[in-house]
Amino acid sequence: MEERVQKILSQWGIASRRRAEKMIAAGQVRLNGTTVHLGQKADPETDVIEVDGKPINPYQRPQSIYLLLNKPAGVVSTCRDSRNRPTVIDLLPDKLTKGQGIHPVGRLDADSTGALLLTNDGELTFRLTHPSHHIPKTYQVWVRGNPPESVLQTWREGVNLLGKKTLPAQVRVLKRKGQSTLLEVVLTEGRNRQIRRVAQLLSYPVIHLHRTAIGPIKLNLPGEPILPCGDYRALNDVEVSFLTSKSTIVQ
Repeated sequence: MEERVQKILSQWGIASRRRAEKMIAAGQVRLNGTTVHLGQKADPETDVIEVDGKPINPYQRPQSIYLLLNKPAGVVSTCRDSRNRPTVIDLLPDKLTKGQGIHPVGRLDADSTGALLLTNDGELTFRLTHPSHHIPKTYQVWVRGNPPESVLQTWREGVNLLGKKTLPAQVRVLKRKGQSTLLEVVLTEGRNRQIRRVAQLLSYPVIHLHRTAIGPIKLNLPGEPILPCGDYRALNDVEVSFLTSKSTIVQ
């Protein structure tokens, strides 16, 4: 069955769909000997698709991998880094990274810690990071100072960032300690450094940010200890089903 080439590459774990689109635009992908253009379709069972001169074999499609990582501070949420900083891929064993096409789903900035999904299902990554999706993500955030209820309500209702108001958020106080406060923040959008930027705008800058959950997917399974910092675990069937059921968008 014919499908867009970028979708085939993402399904085969070659790259995320956005990365595949960049590879096509850069002329790295050929179909039956001819350079592919964006939107072009192919049938992987009958057509020859090459990436950087190497044909992909539809019968060697890697098994889908779905992982949850407890990201440490100082590690970047990319597959590689031009500044040679450690990446989330460096935390995984070779058997999961060599030729498997595994990559992070979305990002946590380098200073932040906590729950991060990784997969080689590029199509799922594309769908879950599409702006139409609003899977709630839960954070524990230490901020400097003691924000009053009026400030927290402003945060809940939405704050103007670069001309666009943030979506409503859940914000509640978990603990106050001296001149700092621990908040639980639940977002249904993921704009760049959103929590840090909103907290700074409200004059209560972030000291530390830790993501504890992505929807119902948490760092600890019921009855089990929290996943240690830097460790990962495979998602269970219920968690995978949640992600795939949330991943349908209009093409």
